Amino acid sequence: MAKYAISGVWKNGDDVITHYAFHEMNEECNFRAVKKSKSEAIKLLETSGNTAITWIWNYKDSKWNSGQNVVVANDSDGKYLKTSPDNKEMNNLKHLIDYDWIAP
Repeated sequence: MAKYAISGVWKNGDDVITHYAFHEMNEECNFRAVKKSKSEAIKLLETSGNTAITWIWNYKDSKWNSGQNVVVANDSDGKYLKTSPDNKEMNNLKHLIDYDWIAP
């Protein structure tokens, strides 16, 4: 059982998320991001007991804030990650930090 935070995403040329920046939240406070493909992320969150939230950078206070729960959803195009709806655009996965320009 593990807890994760997702701080950012990588997108392809069609603006579709292909990878996620996962941070394992443990006693050692390991905040280093690990780049996970969409399929790796889905497998990780389908593992019993694993959970994830969005992690939003607070520029005013220079710290990370916890966002919404992230879950695996399924539609006609297959499985994908989504957040709990709360009508706050900044909590959505597509609006997290775009890491394409930092680490391709």
